[in-house]
Amino acid sequence: MTQPNIVLVMADQLSAAALPAYGHPVVQAPALDRMAAEGVVFENPYCGSPLCAPSRFAMMTGQLPSRIGAYDNAAELPSTFPTLAHYLREAGYQTSLIGKMHFVGGDQLHGFEERRTTDIYPADFGWTPDWEHDTERVDWWYHNMASVKQAGVAETSNQLEFDDEVGFQAIAKIRELSRRVDERPFFLTVSFTHPHDPYAMRQEYLDRYDAGDIDMPAVSAIAYEQKDPHSQRLHDASDMDAIDLNEADIRRARHAYYAAISYIDDWVEQIMATLDRCDLTEDTIVVFTSDHGDMLGERGLWYKMSFFERSVKVPLIVWAPGRFEPGRVTTPVSHMDLLPTFTELADAERPIEPIDGTSLLLTLQGHERGAVISEYLGEGSVAPMLMIRNGPLKYIACPTDPPQLFDLENDPLELEDRSFDPQYRALMEDFDAMAQEHWDVDAVTSEVIASQRSRTLVRNSLAKGAQTSWDFQPHTDAANRYMRNHLDLNEVEFASRYPKPDPV
Repeated sequence: MTQPNIVLVMADQLSAAALPAYGHPVVQAPALDRMAAEGVVFENPYCGSPLCAPSRFAMMTGQLPSRIGAYDNAAELPSTFPTLAHYLREAGYQTSLIGKMHFVGGDQLHGFEERRTTDIYPADFGWTPDWEHDTERVDWWYHNMASVKQAGVAETSNQLEFDDEVGFQAIAKIRELSRRVDERPFFLTVSFTHPHDPYAMRQEYLDRYDAGDIDMPAVSAIAYEQKDPHSQRLHDASDMDAIDLNEADIRRARHAYYAAISYIDDWVEQIMATLDRCDLTEDTIVVFTSDHGDMLGERGLWYKMSFFERSVKVPLIVWAPGRFEPGRVTTPVSHMDLLPTFTELADAERPIEPIDGTSLLLTLQGHERGAVISEYLGEGSVAPMLMIRNGPLKYIACPTDPPQLFDLENDPLELEDRSFDPQYRALMEDFDAMAQEHWDVDAVTSEVIASQRSRTLVRNSLAKGAQTSWDFQPHTDAANRYMRNHLDLNEVEFASRYPKPDPV
């Protein structure tokens, strides 16, 4: 087959468990349901890190965060690491990014030829954590429970303003591609920020749900003293004791989250319909995923930064009816698998080793994926954290905490820590050995702290005197848009239409 077009659609903070394609009984997402019915659903996909920037950088490079310095949301992805966009561009693709990617630093493209929007989050080092003062909250950018307490209706918001633009630009780009001015295949990334908190959505989407149907967390809040150490740190980092939440608050936030999923689903519907109307579906693979999930009140936790399933497990749906038979894959896979998958589909250059992803095409052919690894090195932690998913078992390790082991087949809600169960002793020893082989904890800790120190100094110095922003500034060439007097009106009108009219 010829090189396919690839459209990667991303949501933000969307847990796989929140989609009907993954069994949710309340959420309405008909467009994603159709994608799932006609495509391949990976039932157990994991992000490389349950935090925005590290997850995205791991996905884009096919490498674990610790390998590329993607420690947290203020970490810079070095321009020397090839991304999906670099590999596909080298293979002859035109590459475009619309929406969020949370790039930090001066390089705001990382292989993309164009960006149609700026990012919703800052590109500087302001959000750098400090493990040397780990009990201190940075209130101006840390999560807090206001997002839950203030959940509800919003006709507009920071997030809605951003995603309305992302959706508009995505549709415009697809229509532009239909004109075939550039004959190269395309790689288009469309990245929304919903259903990320704050949990606020337009009334029309809230009205799609009966408030009485909104389900409450399957696992109710766990008392602080009974929480595992990392959950206690997340509790403190989000200042969860500062605001009292009641059942109505929790239900309202979940209601708004579900409504935001329906909002994203409407954009997915428009993207798919526009591809169809522009006769692009036959040669295009559409992939839907998210950067990480949201605990959404499960166990009394909110947001991400945790290795529990609601936080670290993401949706992954691949739609390409002409290439792949519809089906569901239960083998655990990783975001990092997308890079070798896309490069194989595009007949691109073989990824430069080391690479942590494995082509999903091999998984579809029945090959074993091996263990899936995720790391966490951001705020709310005090040392490197590691998750290993191997078969039905999930292992979590951090040098400051007791290890955890969950048998997801028999305990999908992760209520029974099996790490000290004699029946799992041999398996625990195997996981402990894998963890020690994976990284030198002391070395990684030193690297993280050194990076935090240097980024903090750079950020503080650049805040003084005249400031030059690293945030991406979209450029519009108004001199060559629409009709201008150095152009031929007849040629402009003809070239801008799809389908083309008959020549006169």
